[in-house]
Amino acid sequence: MTHTGKYRRIVIKIGSNVLTRDDGRPDTTRISALVDQIARLHRAGVEVVLVSSGAVASGRSLLESRVGRIDTVSARQLYSAVGQVKLLNRYYDLFNDYGIACGQVLTTKESLSTRRQYLNQRNCMEAMLAAGVIPIVNENDTISVTELMFTDNDELSGLVAAMMDADALLILSNIDGIYDGSPADPSSQVIRRVAPGRDLSQYIDTTRSSRGRGGMTSKSRISSRVAGEGIEVVIANGRRDGILTDLVLTDRDVVCTRFEAARHAASGVKKWIASSEGFAKGALRLDAGATAAVSRSKAASVLAVGVTDVEGDFERDDIVRVLSPEGTQLGVGRISCDSATARRNLGCKGLKPLIHCDYLYLE
Repeated sequence: MTHTGKYRRIVIKIGSNVLTRDDGRPDTTRISALVDQIARLHRAGVEVVLVSSGAVASGRSLLESRVGRIDTVSARQLYSAVGQVKLLNRYYDLFNDYGIACGQVLTTKESLSTRRQYLNQRNCMEAMLAAGVIPIVNENDTISVTELMFTDNDELSGLVAAMMDADALLILSNIDGIYDGSPADPSSQVIRRVAPGRDLSQYIDTTRSSRGRGGMTSKSRISSRVAGEGIEVVIANGRRDGILTDLVLTDRDVVCTRFEAARHAASGVKKWIASSEGFAKGALRLDAGATAAVSRSKAASVLAVGVTDVEGDFERDDIVRVLSPEGTQLGVGRISCDSATARRNLGCKGLKPLIHCDYLYLE
């Protein structure tokens, strides 16, 4: 299969507000149109990993009339357990019409928080892609509850893009991108390009989207981080006809917000650590000297002698946050000992690093 187009491997995240109609029921026409486009990308030799919302909406449309009022966590678990089957069946049938196999990958935040499980998951998806199968990834809502949940599928898709070393992450929403004002205001324009490190917070309305859990705030934050890891990110309108084929297979000028990838891509281990911020079990607070040292040099490790405080309880190899003397987050890293040992060694010289520079990701 000859590979054409700009990307070898992409992650496509489709939000629930793209896949559901205004009445909250699944938009079957839209799902079908997106599958048609993904099939064209697949035929052009682009490897696609799909992160799809919509399971809860699918389950709700089936069950809402039967179950009456139940609490939100139970409802989410119930709707997603039933809706996941329904959604996957729909994808299965639609892809099958093109002779393409798809497979389900359900994950949780916890199952990506250890390096071993992270690699197991990556190996599974690599095997699927090698066999020409499209992985369809979603959070396992039946067991993910509250603090163990991803903030939303944007966070999950960013993690998957880093894990799979994708060339690009395409986030499909129900608007054309991030605007420099309210999207409802006719004079607002879509911000077309975002250079690495540019802060967009002044443009982002913190009100959330109607159906999804994640608003533009989370999309922007995750997009900036993923772009900083060397992966291009595009936020575009999933309800526009031909959006995926236009973005990937043509040079058309599609209205969207494009986060340019940083040139210095992080290593695989550092990408995992960067994506693991949400799993941090504790924190190390550095003194001014240690803060200056790690900020100045990429090769600086975090040593016990420069740590003034250890927060939280953690085991060896857990992810911990690294803080400045004022408590500002400098980055995250994988700790080489448990919290009790770290506390015991506070301020001591000549010991092996608490966080080796290879396992330290600075923001």
